[in-house]
Amino acid sequence: MSSANHLPFDKATKAGFIIALGIVYGDIGTSPLYTMQSLVENQGGLRQVSESFIIGSVSLIFWTLTLITTIKYVWIALKADNHHEGGIFSLYTLVRKMSPWLIVPAMIGGATLLSDGALTPAMTVTSAIEGLKAVPGISAIYQNQTNVIVTTLLILLTLFGIQRFGTGFIGKLFGPVMFIWFSFLGLTGLFNSFGHLAIFKAINPYYAIHLLLSPENHRGIFILGSIFLATTGAEALYSDMGHVGRSNIYVSWPFVKACILLSYCGQGAWILANKHSGIDLNPFFASVPENFRVYAVILATLAAIIASQALITGSFTLVSEAMRLKIFPLFRVTYPGANLGQLYIPVINWALFLITSSTVLYFRSSEHMEAAYGLAITITMLMTTVLLNYFLIKRGTSSILAHLLMSFFALIEFIFFWASAVKFLRGGYVVVLIALAIIFLMFIWHQGTRIVFKYVKSLDLMDYKDQIKALRDDERIDFYQTNVVYLTNRIRDNLIDRSILYSILDKRPKRAQVYWFVNVKVTDEPYTAKYKIDMLGTDYMVKVELFLGFRMPQSVPRYLRTIVQDLMESGRLPKQVQDYSITPGRTVGDFKFVIIEERVSNARKLSGFERFIMQTKASIKHFTATPMRWFGLQYSEVAVEVVPLILSDILKLPIKEYVPAIESDTSAKK
Repeated sequence: MSSANHLPFDKATKAGFIIALGIVYGDIGTSPLYTMQSLVENQGGLRQVSESFIIGSVSLIFWTLTLITTIKYVWIALKADNHHEGGIFSLYTLVRKMSPWLIVPAMIGGATLLSDGALTPAMTVTSAIEGLKAVPGISAIYQNQTNVIVTTLLILLTLFGIQRFGTGFIGKLFGPVMFIWFSFLGLTGLFNSFGHLAIFKAINPYYAIHLLLSPENHRGIFILGSIFLATTGAEALYSDMGHVGRSNIYVSWPFVKACILLSYCGQGAWILANKHSGIDLNPFFASVPENFRVYAVILATLAAIIASQALITGSFTLVSEAMRLKIFPLFRVTYPGANLGQLYIPVINWALFLITSSTVLYFRSSEHMEAAYGLAITITMLMTTVLLNYFLIKRGTSSILAHLLMSFFALIEFIFFWASAVKFLRGGYVVVLIALAIIFLMFIWHQGTRIVFKYVKSLDLMDYKDQIKALRDDERIDFYQTNVVYLTNRIRDNLIDRSILYSILDKRPKRAQVYWFVNVKVTDEPYTAKYKIDMLGTDYMVKVELFLGFRMPQSVPRYLRTIVQDLMESGRLPKQVQDYSITPGRTVGDFKFVIIEERVSNARKLSGFERFIMQTKASIKHFTATPMRWFGLQYSEVAVEVVPLILSDILKLPIKEYVPAIESDTSAKK
């Protein structure tokens, strides 16, 4: 459990306030770097904007942050915590029993969130480095965009490279740095706002509606594609709830929102005061006095790195939860920090780096990246709205009220999606293709699991108890191991996979002192670690159900060590005295873990679709973590046995012996 997780979930603290700034608001806190720039450029440049356009734009930003971020996410979504954890997969676990089809919005939302997260580091870091174009003395160097790209890639390489070492030390700096960043946004924004106080009229929603309907707005409804950039971090805010606690978000959000809005007001006021100057710079950096721009760039770069760091670790958490839900391939997970809150998935880390760096090289500038940014996250928000609708009903809200409320948000988000859809041909197809690839991966994994459950046959352990006892006592059979452990994710009552009993009794009779059948069940709680034992009235068969939280490592040997000691101390399991051991008085024998892998053979019973799913899943498995790594068996004795998914496919086929015809004497004479 991370140190942040020790914070009181429903009690705000000063430390929690600072930690929340560093963890939760990185994405939404860097939006002032590029949102206003996008609005101005899409209107045709500084000379094409008017007072009504700028005030209307800031008004749209204000009400977007109020309706989407404040009301939907801070007021409503934060109440949908799964044992203090947030995010779309945690929300799904709260409602999944209400309808089987809810896995669909969960998978779509998770995939689009991951794809958009891959673009965010590229967008934020590039925007920050481009600020060097406004710094006297070095601006000439960074007028060449290639230098911006090289610097961005070096920062990203360093950022992704340090993930394997853990980020605990760096994480302690995030909160104070982001506090300085938000204070900088608020103070510079307030200072610039004094140059055109009319900008504060933006709080009136009239100006937002007027701009949407005004012919002066060159893009019409599609201006919302740029406005939406201001709230893309709302989903990350919900996902990071478990790290800082709900109350700390409640307390810190007003400060963050005020600073962000002041920054937008200040940029808007500066634009109105300088629209005829011909300055071709990002309004955020241009509105900062020249003597302070280098500090603004340094601060912006640090904020961009922190935002990227939050999205990288958020992606690890998202993938980890998807793996526990069995909708994502198993990849090796390590815990580089001193707590479970810091996890690292090498494959995901370097896949993100490859996608992020490729994005930088492909789009080359933040202006072009903006064309792709935000499209996927609108889909994530829509999927979250669908799941929130079910959550409100489950919580006791009137179904009519829940439908009306969520329909309101769905309508707003659909308009944002429609406005952002124009980005598809301008670069949005990149994140959409990434999201589709992730959805395909999830679909294959989810369907493959369902197919296995459909065809795998089960047998009752009690029907074979006598055979297993006879095998245990049969000295004609060579002793296989003191403890034989079978790992399976399919145990229901006393029913167990037929392939496991086939392995014990038929494939090679395995004579052991104790037979273990271990089933790991992932709970909806993040940090559960419990077990349930059923010895079936024997002292040689142990059925173990391990209940592990979705953030707990599934290191089976370590848990079994504790369980064996408990059983021996309670007298339910005889001590296994070892005559030969470097450990004096050792009373626990050796273990051998047997992993059964089902493979598709001819699979005549499978349909063409099912065969495609299983064969594709088998191909993907070449790149995933082996069961040995996943269950922490690297240093244990392990046997992997491959069995056909459908046992009937190995039964005998009809065939006749070939008997050569006997030539007649007559034909021989001839």
